[in-house]
Amino acid sequence: KKSIFQEPKPILTQVPKLVGIDNRKMSKSYNNSIALSDSQEVLKKKVFSMYTDPKRTRADIPGKVENNPVFIYHELFNSDQQEVKDLKKRYQAGKVGDVEVKEKLYQALNKFLKPIREKRESFSDSKIQKILDEGSEIARAVGQETMDKVKQCLHL
Repeated sequence: KKSIFQEPKPILTQVPKLVGIDNRKMSKSYNNSIALSDSQEVLKKKVFSMYTDPKRTRADIPGKVENNPVFIYHELFNSDQQEVKDLKKRYQAGKVGDVEVKEKLYQALNKFLKPIREKRESFSDSKIQKILDEGSEIARAVGQETMDKVKQCLHL
């Protein structure tokens, strides 16, 4: 006999939790998140305000890349991992400033978000409503089919 309700399987990601731009838990209430809908201007402002190594007061002072949000985001969103490796090496040696590291992160994040922004802009309110309506119809039909199976199994 086949089970009606399948046990959900976890979908694990490379990073279980992404820290906020201030190195705290990411939260809209902390205003420390980067939204998929952020404009280029907002994204740039957020990236350049990101928390880095607080002990590094000048570019020629070696910095920590571990638990540094800028490098966490680089590892996840910068498709040029050779560049990330180089930035880390130079950062730890005190051979690169925060401005360059953040500028390259901004470029990588902007490249990542650009197709998402374009897709969002392509949807009109009526197109979104149509998608929601069609999805609701499908969900209602699937839900009714599942409830019929449940009632049959419970002999109701």
